[in-house]
Amino acid sequence: MAGPRRAEAAGADRALGSRPHGEGGVTGFAVVWLPVAVSSVLLVWALRRTRPRTGGEPPRLLDLSEAAFLTGGPGGVVDTALVVLLGDGRLTAGGPGIVQARPGAPAADTAERAVLRACGQAPSGRLYQVRYAAMRDPAVQEVGDGLAARGLLTAPGRGRGVRVWGVVQAAVCGVLFLLSLPLVLFTLAVSGGGGVPAGVSLLFALPAGAVVGAVCARRAARRVTPRGRRALRAMRAVYVGDGSPQAQTALFGLRTLRDPYLGPLLVPAARQARLAAAEHRAQGGRSGRSGGGGGGSDGCGSSGAEAVPVVWCAGSGGGSGCGSSGDGGWGGSGCGSSGGSSCSSSSSSSSCSSSSSS
Repeated sequence: MAGPRRAEAAGADRALGSRPHGEGGVTGFAVVWLPVAVSSVLLVWALRRTRPRTGGEPPRLLDLSEAAFLTGGPGGVVDTALVVLLGDGRLTAGGPGIVQARPGAPAADTAERAVLRACGQAPSGRLYQVRYAAMRDPAVQEVGDGLAARGLLTAPGRGRGVRVWGVVQAAVCGVLFLLSLPLVLFTLAVSGGGGVPAGVSLLFALPAGAVVGAVCARRAARRVTPRGRRALRAMRAVYVGDGSPQAQTALFGLRTLRDPYLGPLLVPAARQARLAAAEHRAQGGRSGRSGGGGGGSDGCGSSGAEAVPVVWCAGSGGGSGCGSSGDGGWGGSGCGSSGGSSCSSSSSSSSCSSSSSS
């Protein structure tokens, strides 16, 4: 029995390169570790290259709108403006999920102006449609452009290849680890004590490669850079004693909104981002088939406004959000649009008209 067992162990050892002190051991070690190490080093290097290069000045946010963008993307900026407009009566709720603007209501900043303009163009005054249209307004989108120019955000799509690379590496290493684990354990069980098989290095190399791939993929999915997170923390420190709904929404999102009037209005509207995007794409398809929509453009506005590319409207489905845990990340507050549909709205009458000028 000893002879067949030794022969069986020797065969398994040869399969896994189990000669640690000879040429076979060195070869087995290189075959296992070298591809994982090279891929991991190149992956980390590629991840660092996706981060924007900035000077040595300390990161700083200019206002609450920028903090809201870091916290919740374009949806965060619009939510903050809606909190102010609904709170002081310039917008009123005309029914469940329906809003209307007070005639002649002024706008204090560009975000409020975008909301009032979207309210005037909304087909039915539904709050989730107003919110979605305001998120795609060029004035709101330009907040993200300014943050990206200062290195506080990563431009959309810049880390997509690194994210895919990290996911593939993590998946491949994980699958190979699970497949090789029974064989390695069997080799250890039947080995005759002549040294540790080189195949045992699989138990360390493959999990290490999976961890590196997963961490890099997670970091590549984040749009808020480390400088952006530091700037957001500094802004939160400035407003640490401010419990107003505007400051809390801008700095922490709707999850901290406890107002019994504003919460039931805004939270459902934020959760309906997918519905607003689907309705918008359907309107764009109908207008494209009828020859009046220009479905290939990616613009905003329904009255001949200049087409502006919408780059900060993240899909509400996960991967295209900020991905920043703790210090602000976009989740379901994205535009919800995964395609390049135009932003034109219906020209029908609206119960949410406003006479404010842009």
